[in-house]
Amino acid sequence: MKPTRCPCGTGLPYAECCGPLHSGGRAASAEALMRSRFSAFALGDVAYLERTWHPSTRPADLSLDPELGWYRLDVLRTERGGLLDDAGVVEFRAYHRSPAGRGSMHEVSRFVRESGAWFYVDGTTS
Repeated sequence: MKPTRCPCGTGLPYAECCGPLHSGGRAASAEALMRSRFSAFALGDVAYLERTWHPSTRPADLSLDPELGWYRLDVLRTERGGLLDDAGVVEFRAYHRSPAGRGSMHEVSRFVRESGAWFYVDGTTS
């Protein structure tokens, strides 16, 4: 069952935010792709994560921890990644719950746009 409110934190309904991207649409910016990928992690949509991960860095086998529930995303900074760019950076903090308790992950992610589509390349976590 898809959520009513989008997990990415925009406050928009899922059907108007990340839902269309998960159904095959293209993200307009690196930040939009980052948000849609967070939502895919929150919803367990491995196919979308694989589809939006650049082939040069995509793992051969991507599996998600079923005990890790992602529930909040704070975008801290963006650098380029807009309509006229071919690369961009998004810094964020993502929050999760697990049987061990709550936690968060801080990452600075790199994105590239090729043939009009944005892809996640890699990120540095701290």
